[in-house]
Amino acid sequence: MSILAAATFATSQGALHTVWENFSNGGNFMYPLLGCLLIGFTVIIFKLLTLRRSIIIPPALAYEVDRFEQRVEAGSAEQLLEEFEKGKTALARLASVAVRNRGKSQADISDAVQTTARHEVLHLNAGMTALDVVITVSPLLGLLGTASGLAFLFQEMAKAGDMSNTQIIAQGIAVALNTTIFGLAITVPCVIAQSFFNRKIESFTTELEMLLSKLVHVCQKARSPQK
Repeated sequence: MSILAAATFATSQGALHTVWENFSNGGNFMYPLLGCLLIGFTVIIFKLLTLRRSIIIPPALAYEVDRFEQRVEAGSAEQLLEEFEKGKTALARLASVAVRNRGKSQADISDAVQTTARHEVLHLNAGMTALDVVITVSPLLGLLGTASGLAFLFQEMAKAGDMSNTQIIAQGIAVALNTTIFGLAITVPCVIAQSFFNRKIESFTTELEMLLSKLVHVCQKARSPQK
């Protein structure tokens, strides 16, 4: 087991050394690419923490909102109303708006809920613009770095007057392509993460809309529960 661990460690060390060597040979464009890497993965971690069901639509609260009319008719809505007012989740904050406007027309309640819902959707999409920028800029920086590296290589070869050494040309092109490789390596996981997060946001938005449309209908026809 220790031999396997030592081999794994040696392999990882060699991989890190190769990555660092390629990064060092990539030129100045590697630094903005490194910035894109840090921004992209920071946003991914941030979205993983903030797009959790427990802080947007907790299953227990969603169940209670779905049966809000029965709770009102049974006179047992007090505890649920208190949870709405605490506003610890997106669903609770939107439900509290609907409940505070109960007794009004359905259009008025819907307008009030939609106004707050727009702010909640903005919170759900926080960071996605930065991820879009990283996805757009990273491959372009990679291509720009490669073009710049190739231009520099051919300029140096023209100055030296030696255009026949294919080994030098191959090595120069390989170094110039490092920025493209790094740019694509940053872009691919960010694109996957963007698709995943957009799907989650769409799913949460649809679920919130369904729950709140039913709650708005109940609040429009129900009187205020006695506290």
